Amino acid sequence: MNLPDFSRARVLIVGDVMLDRYWFGDVQRISPEAPVPVVHVTRVEQRPGGAANVARGIAALGAQARLLAVIGDDEAGTALSALLAQTGVEAKLHRDAALETTVKLRVIGRQQQLIRLDFERAPSHAVLANKLADFQSMLADADLVVLSDYAKGGLTNAREMIALARQRGVAVIVDPKGEDYEPYRGASLLTPNRGELRSIVGTWRSEEELRSKAQGLRERLALDALLITRSEEGMTLFRSDGVQHVPAQAREVFDVTGAGDTVVAALAVMRAAGAGWDEAVQVANRAAGLVVGKLGTAVVSRAELSGG
Repeated sequence: MNLPDFSRARVLIVGDVMLDRYWFGDVQRISPEAPVPVVHVTRVEQRPGGAANVARGIAALGAQARLLAVIGDDEAGTALSALLAQTGVEAKLHRDAALETTVKLRVIGRQQQLIRLDFERAPSHAVLANKLADFQSMLADADLVVLSDYAKGGLTNAREMIALARQRGVAVIVDPKGEDYEPYRGASLLTPNRGELRSIVGTWRSEEELRSKAQGLRERLALDALLITRSEEGMTLFRSDGVQHVPAQAREVFDVTGAGDTVVAALAVMRAAGAGWDEAVQVANRAAGLVVGKLGTAVVSRAELSGG
């Protein structure tokens, strides 16, 4: 697959970051205390998650990734900051002493996730206000903006950020969450998955009904485009001039964790490098097919994407 030069593409990522921790171990017996497996932990890993994973994915493709987010003034925040420094992401992380850095702890036994434990608390309004000021200054050096929403409170100012970016002629890709998409009005692209779209527009019984509801949502929110990721059904892009559907690439699915992050990263890099929507969606679909074959929060390199 021929890819454009990503080295000059500048992407600003804003959103909810988290630290993904993995405890790997062996399961030999069931606990005598409760009917649960006993995991003998033999290996521990940690990786950037959420918006930080999107930024890591953009950097892995060879583009310039700048990340703006809020973390806690705690051990997990320090660990996340150090991990990002190793990936080539330029991160501006506001520390909030009243905030716990979001941590998702996954326990893996025999290559299977047994449980996930989440630790989180919403950031304060004061820190979010500071982030909006930084967004304005960082926007000057961005070719494209990504808003990665994990409903943790880091994108309270999404509406203002989109307006500021569009005033400067900078495209905005949003990975949305929740049941209210009004704050994303005016974005260039929204990328909900099938379930997320259903929570907004209701169910559909045919492709024709899906098209009607998707195009209605796109028009109502004044979006340039709406991309629905549909798991085994691939992904579908809705624009005013038509619909583009890309079937999923047939391959063994090992873990879907972070697949949406990879789609957004690939789309952002392609668009920031000047590619058209059709080509960007094709590349994003290939990237998603590659990352689901990996365990946990993972990224795809340019070499993998190009088939090298």
